[in-house]
Amino acid sequence: MKRSKWLEAGVGAFVLAGFLGLVFLGLQVSGFAPGQAEQNFTVYASFSNIGGLKERSRVTMAGVTVGRITNIELDPKWLEGRVTMEIDSDVGEKLSEDSTASILTAGLLGEKYIGLSTGGAPEMIKDGGTIRDTQSALVLEELIQQFVSNMSK
Repeated sequence: MKRSKWLEAGVGAFVLAGFLGLVFLGLQVSGFAPGQAEQNFTVYASFSNIGGLKERSRVTMAGVTVGRITNIELDPKWLEGRVTMEIDSDVGEKLSEDSTASILTAGLLGEKYIGLSTGGAPEMIKDGGTIRDTQSALVLEELIQQFVSNMSK
């Protein structure tokens, strides 16, 4: 049985297209994809426990991704986790001073991300401002410890 060169070239092109599609999807999921919206509004938040939150994790509002976490460090003054977020400027300009930042968990694998909720204050957070109202991560080990200590009483 003789194979034609056109058939082999077609199969090769199909495999190449599949590989490029997988690379594209991987970049989209990871957040490294070129051409994503420019995120240029910087906001800070401090948490007593970041519970596995990582840089490049997403920042959401009403379930929609509006930014990414760019840096996580220990605040030397308050000894809390200080998170730097880059948010889309059109959303960042609408965050009121009493907005809330919560560390949430997505899916079965437990991916951590930050969920923002806007408040009702008339003053808006400025670029480089800080969200004061935060809710730390829910840590399963702490819940189990509390449950066990309450059961022993």
